[in-house]
Amino acid sequence: MSANGEATSKALMPGANIGVIGGGQLGRYFVIEARRLGYITWVLDPDANAPAMQLAEHKLVAAYDDAEALAQLGDACDAVTIEFENVPASSLEQLSALCRVAPSASCINIAQDRDLEKRTAQSLGLSPVPYATIATEADVATAAKAVQFPAILKTARLGYDGKGQQVCHNEEELAAAFKAVDGAVCVLEQRIELAAEVSVVLARGLSGETAVFPLSLNVHVGGILSTSTVPSGLSQDILNTAEQLALTLANGLDYVGVLAVEFFIDNQGRVLFNEMAPRPHNSGHYTLDATVTSQFEQQLRALCGLPLGDVRLLSPVCMVNLLGDIWANGEPEWLHIAEQAGAQLHLYGKASARPGRKMGHINCLAESADGALKIAQNLLASLPTQR
Repeated sequence: MSANGEATSKALMPGANIGVIGGGQLGRYFVIEARRLGYITWVLDPDANAPAMQLAEHKLVAAYDDAEALAQLGDACDAVTIEFENVPASSLEQLSALCRVAPSASCINIAQDRDLEKRTAQSLGLSPVPYATIATEADVATAAKAVQFPAILKTARLGYDGKGQQVCHNEEELAAAFKAVDGAVCVLEQRIELAAEVSVVLARGLSGETAVFPLSLNVHVGGILSTSTVPSGLSQDILNTAEQLALTLANGLDYVGVLAVEFFIDNQGRVLFNEMAPRPHNSGHYTLDATVTSQFEQQLRALCGLPLGDVRLLSPVCMVNLLGDIWANGEPEWLHIAEQAGAQLHLYGKASARPGRKMGHINCLAESADGALKIAQNLLASLPTQR
């Protein structure tokens, strides 16, 4: 089908063929929601047993830039989305000639490059953490003068969950850290004193309609998200500012789909842009149990040109990640979670556990955010393994 004219804007009803590139847990939940609502699902991923591949009706085992597989996907599907931001933008450009693609290749290109991402956000009125770009060794001294230490050196591309990052306390450490990345372009970010880390997960439809989920208060451990708590307990001024900045970014990009925007809140109450994720987000997993519409159903609605769903919070909630580390002594005792009122277990179907790998999460619902957080912390600390 042509990607032009009516085909780009008409609503796609149940029975349509919907594709996702990427077979991880985000794709898995997208497939679950799509199948629940009666859509026919396709997944393209190089791993035949990836979490989303286990549930899709149609599986294309191929690299993300396999031209033949992309052509098959585009010919079969009415619309295609992504599961993670490192899908080659060129693949999405190829697909956009065959079917509806959201988010666009241009948005993905921006999200894949921290330097371009920050410059784009800045151009739209958002304020990134003070930073400098380092492309060559000659840039190190300039960056060291422009950004206060301690600072964090991050590779501009392909970094996530703390990967590709190094804390630097002076110019000598910065020079050594940049040398270690073998010439990859980097950004040097000032490390600021944080009052909070938050994320705004929103959806924007084909018509420009938007819906914003309740903001989550996030805690990271070792660079990996540990808990997301809603309501956040932050002031209404901060919540309003973060929401408006996220919407400004989405509208400025003419974005279509689910978008997560992460912000730092400093001790002066400033809302500073950290990064965006052009897809559902780990911090939005609480929506699977605590809002009227989940972020994954919302992703489907935006892609299909349907009205966006209700984002009302039904219960205070804390999402806690389950990393592969807790499998170190054997399979966790899941009965311990089943015995806890309000605890909803989600496992991703990954074949093997390893330290730092996201294997699942628990959504803990309670009468208050503090109560939900305490349940999450207690479950994580006391989760025993089977003997």
